[in-house]
Amino acid sequence: MGTAERRGAPRASGARLTGHRDPGATDRDMSEGAAEPLGRERGVPVREAGHDTHEQYYRPLWVEEPARRRRLPDPVRTAAVRAVLLIAVTLMQAMVAFLCTMAGSWLAFPMVISSVVSTIAATWGALDVWVTRQVWNQRNGVVSVPSSTARALRRERRRARRQERVAERGQERIRRRGGAGQLSHS
Repeated sequence: MGTAERRGAPRASGARLTGHRDPGATDRDMSEGAAEPLGRERGVPVREAGHDTHEQYYRPLWVEEPARRRRLPDPVRTAAVRAVLLIAVTLMQAMVAFLCTMAGSWLAFPMVISSVVSTIAATWGALDVWVTRQVWNQRNGVVSVPSSTARALRRERRRARRQERVAERGQERIRRRGGAGQLSHS
């Protein structure tokens, strides 16, 4: 099967082949009669063009695929955006400093100095992303290691909730028995 058939070129029978097939399949795996109109594959209604003998098939503009990786947590994403902006500004300053130096402009020296400062800030921004990610993982228990702080915090919270429930049940029992929380009737 050639590229024209895979792209949806009309066949001799008047039907069109769609480009959808198994991603692992090769050209030899797909026989010429195996192509089915896209509308029928996906359950999308097939529109017919008046009295023509050949059908037109609805092809979506894109097919949504599930994300391969989960979205970054908000604090980490914020730090990453900040780092990207700092790095972009640093690169622009370095380029301007280079061009000013080549042109012999008086602005070359201040731009070189500001580029050095921006390089330090960009390095800090990149380290900030790494530190923020590590802190978020440690606090939210993503790292599954015995030394994880988050695991100990969760354990303490569960223990405190259990104690609260036990205390509430004790108070409920006392109220049901008609006592006002007194231990003796003196």
